[in-house]
Parts: sequence; structure tokens; C-alpha cells
Amino acid sequence: MSRTKLSDQNQSDPTHATSISRPQFSIASTERDTGIPKETLRVWERRYGFPAPGRNAQDDRFYSLEDLEKLRLVKRLIAAGHRPGKILQRDLAELIEFAPSTNSLPSEDVRQALELLTTDQLDTFAAFLSKILTRDGLRSFVLDTGRALSAAVGEAWARDELRIHQEHYFTEVMAGLMRTAIGATRTEGRRPRVMLTTFPLEHHTLGLLMAEAMFVISGCDCVSLGAQTPIPEIVLAADAHQADLIALSFSSMQTASRVTKGLKELRDLASSQVEIWAGGHADRLLNFKSPGIRVIRDLEKIPEAIEVWRRSPHPP
Repeated sequence: MSRTKLSDQNQSDPTHATSISRPQFSIASTERDTGIPKETLRVWERRYGFPAPGRNAQDDRFYSLEDLEKLRLVKRLIAAGHRPGKILQRDLAELIEFAPSTNSLPSEDVRQALELLTTDQLDTFAAFLSKILTRDGLRSFVLDTGRALSAAVGEAWARDELRIHQEHYFTEVMAGLMRTAIGATRTEGRRPRVMLTTFPLEHHTLGLLMAEAMFVISGCDCVSLGAQTPIPEIVLAADAHQADLIALSFSSMQTASRVTKGLKELRDLASSQVEIWAGGHADRLLNFKSPGIRVIRDLEKIPEAIEVWRRSPHPP
């Protein structure tokens, strides 16, 4: 995600319709700037009345700079746990009041890491997290530091105390440390063989990496496809890699319809012998129930679920 740069030169960019006094942004440009999928923008418009874009001569949607600022804040608040229906119809001043306080920071390690990040002491930040990982081990790093720091970063983002480049750096450092630790922890895997990925338009991968770490700690043989794998390709890959489980991660930005339809489509296409496990922060997972799909929202429950799987009969 990157902030949109405003300049007179953008007038020649077909994704922007800018003027000196009131810059306007196409839906594609708004998606790139805010990280909110176009489908979600349209759903919010229809369901909640915001955003309420204008229309150009070709009847294409366009958004104002004020819309983008509010959408950025809305995304931060959703990441911090607020529901879209509770915040989208409020004005910007009210939304700022929803920004969480720093009192919820859980530990001195997290407070210090967040301070290093927000003050651009980036090399020190990376070294500090590496030290915590070495000291505590992968399991504790994921369940304690990783989850708490991710929440703290989300809260700082909601308070507009974190810049985009700092959030990106946080993601890259965390991902790099976890990938290295997963590689070092991985042993000769045993069943179940777990294939991990996300659906298309799901860009967030930290949750997927944290889940992979917990599967590896549980002695699973893991194959990660990374993010945004088309559903038919997930099915083909599961067959090619002889996966026992398909593990999927969903962020809070995923729409209910995308979660529901995607999981049901995957269940219909995948072999009945392959289990589908879903986790993450998408609201739709809270009460989601469908035959052949297991929802595990808490990372610490993965090892227990794996032991239950191993005690159950499965084809050789």
C-alpha cells in the first residue's frame, strides 16, 4: 500500500482525474492507495452509504481526497477490531476518537519494539526482534511477541502514529525472521502434510506465516504457496503435493461473501480426503459452519488440533 502522490502531472494518468482544487481518484487508484479491494468499496457503498463516490461522464466512480483519508482510518480501525457497520457512517472526527490507546500494550518488549519502529530506528528494531526470537524460541515469538506486536502496530496505525514505510518494514522484518526460523525448525516432516495459502485479493501473509510456524512446531510437513492462489490452482497443488490439509488465512479486510463462497467452492472442488482448515481475523469466520471445513481462529490451538488429527484414522 502506498500513499497517492498529488501533482499536476497526474492529470495525464488515466487512473486519476485530478484538478488543482479538488483531486479525484478512480476506484482502481483508491484500491491501490488504501489497500481496500474494489469489491469491498462497492459493498460498503451499497450497504452503509460510504464511501459515496461521484460519477464522471463515463459513469465511472471517483473518490475525493477526504474519502481516501477516511478509508485509510477505517481500515486501521477494522484491523484494530472495529466492525465496518459501526464506523463507516461516522464522520472523521468521531472515528479518530475510536483510535485505541497505548494502555493495551502488553509488555516492555512490545513497547520498546514499537518505539524503535515509530522513530525509524529500523536496523535496531530488526536486531531487537531477532534477539527476542533467539531468546524465546519460535513458539513464544509467534504466540507472545508476534501477535502482541502485530496488534500494537495495528493500534498505532489506527492512531495515525505509524507511517506506511514503517508498517511495511515491520511486515518485512517479521516475515524474514519467521521464514528463517521456520526453515531452521523444520525437520523431516510427518503427516499431516499441510499446504498453506490465501485466496486471491488476500494480501496479508503474516497470519499465514504464524500458522505455518505452529504447524512446523507440531512436526507437520508444510508446503506454502504464499498469498493469492486461485482456488482451482489450490486444488491442483493439493493433489500434486498429496496434501492432507489445506490451511487458509483470512484478514479482517475480507468480505463475508468472499470467505463463504470461496471456502464452499474449494470444498466442492477438493478431494473429500483433504481437510480444509481456515483461520484469521475475518468476521465471517466467527460463526462459520460448513461440512468438511474446520475453523481454528487461535494459533495456540493448532498443535492440539494436529494431535487430534493424528489420533483419527486416515487413508495411507
